Amino acid sequence: MPARELVTKELASLLGVFSHPHRIRIVEELRQGEHDVNALQAILQVSHSRVSQHLSQLRSHKLVSERRQGRHHHYSLAKGELATWLLQGLDFIEAEMANVDEIHNACKEVKSLWSKPKKK
Repeated sequence: MPARELVTKELASLLGVFSHPHRIRIVEELRQGEHDVNALQAILQVSHSRVSQHLSQLRSHKLVSERRQGRHHHYSLAKGELATWLLQGLDFIEAEMANVDEIHNACKEVKSLWSKPKKK
């Protein structure tokens, strides 16, 4: 397989891990420090099995590390810069949102202008 094809396939797979809001939220929570499944379940308000499924996806890409203590499994970010990288992604969202607000405000203004009764 050519290098470019291999790399783009791997990158697409990595980015796919972040296609669910809960996985992004897990990364953000782990940025604050280590959590077990029960803590993440309480934070996300989803089932224990759902949290475990999300963690499994993150583990499969070596994005989170697992530490066992008795029956408890504690998770942390394998690389802290991952949370920073996601935070930088907000720059794209903010830029888009600024445009959306501008369009929204313009639409409100035009609706107001257009809905005024015509002068006779």
